[in-house]
Amino acid sequence: MSELIFRFLVGGALVSAFACLGDLFKPQSFAGLFGAAPSVALATLGLAILRQGRVYAAIEARSMMAGAVAFFIYACMVSGLMMRHRFRALAATAVSLVVWIAAAVGLWFLWLART
Repeated sequence: MSELIFRFLVGGALVSAFACLGDLFKPQSFAGLFGAAPSVALATLGLAILRQGRVYAAIEARSMMAGAVAFFIYACMVSGLMMRHRFRALAATAVSLVVWIAAAVGLWFLWLART
């Protein structure tokens, strides 16, 4: 029960802080970006440190970074397909999903599987 309360309090505080940070930048669509991923990641890492220790949290942080790189590659590909080649959203995301999975698995093998 205390873990749920911790997640609620820390997650809520971090979401609020990052949403305020997002309001400072233009365009306003950044508010959603800043409000979601960073705050959830920080709350997850805080919980991992408390429950599993710093070594485990470091591995989780590296996994999050690899996932972020794979997602960035996916987002760039979707954007390129839709803007340059006029793909529809469903087709662009379906094609790019394969690239995202390949990038995530490739990064896992190159960077994370060795530890």
